[in-house]
Amino acid sequence: MTVDDYSLGRSEAETRRLIFQNQIYGQITRRFFQAAGIGPGMKVLDVGSGAGDVALLAADLVGPSGRVVGVDMNGSILETARARVDAAGWRNVTFLTGEAEKVPLDSDFDAIVGRWVLMWVPDPASFLRRLVTHLRIGGIVAFHDNDFSYPPSVFPATELWQKIQRWMIPAPGAPGPDMRMGTKLFRVYIEAGLPEPRLQVEAPAGGGPEWPGYEYVVETFRSLLPSIQQRTGLDPKEVDIDTLAERLREDVVQQNGVLMLPIVFGAWSHRRS
Repeated sequence: MTVDDYSLGRSEAETRRLIFQNQIYGQITRRFFQAAGIGPGMKVLDVGSGAGDVALLAADLVGPSGRVVGVDMNGSILETARARVDAAGWRNVTFLTGEAEKVPLDSDFDAIVGRWVLMWVPDPASFLRRLVTHLRIGGIVAFHDNDFSYPPSVFPATELWQKIQRWMIPAPGAPGPDMRMGTKLFRVYIEAGLPEPRLQVEAPAGGGPEWPGYEYVVETFRSLLPSIQQRTGLDPKEVDIDTLAERLREDVVQQNGVLMLPIVFGAWSHRRS
């Protein structure tokens, strides 16, 4: 994964979007990590830390007797992560800048975790195989990834939502992240030499005027828009991004509908040798 491959960009707005994203997906990730067995006293490696949300969650689960080390290529966003960790009062969380495969790391982690990381990696099985060398025998490998095999949807479907899907969701095989990584996690773990993983699948959904999912969809679209415009020639005037969240909210609310956001697959397994 390289900086230029990240189609959502590296702006301050994208950093804010990542923090907002955790408001919607944070509890899903917490349930996944707890099911995987991450708990007090563990030493956890967080890959692709971004603004620090997963590291903060891991710190809350392992407690003051545990330790969390986060790694991310983007040194600027790690400054935000460090500030947030300091504000939260954690003294057992540190961040390292660089590629997870190249940064010097200990080999005694109890767990390696990541959220929306493997979808950006060209060869996720090889990536996992190298990461596992930093894990103690019996340690946990737990990764969360999206899957658009069943795309985010509005029920009942509306004309506006069909436009948004057409604008935002790339065709299968398009350049960029693997939008169907979630359903591939089982195979990826086996190819990485890990035991068959357990899987957990959830999707946020909501409706009504106060649900934050409308803003989340549009802020994600905002981050993607320059990349989409370059790839497809989409005219930003057609999108009218600054009014889109309100239009989407009205579109769903007026029919007492539901907006389901992307499905997220969690896979966890243990190092056996």
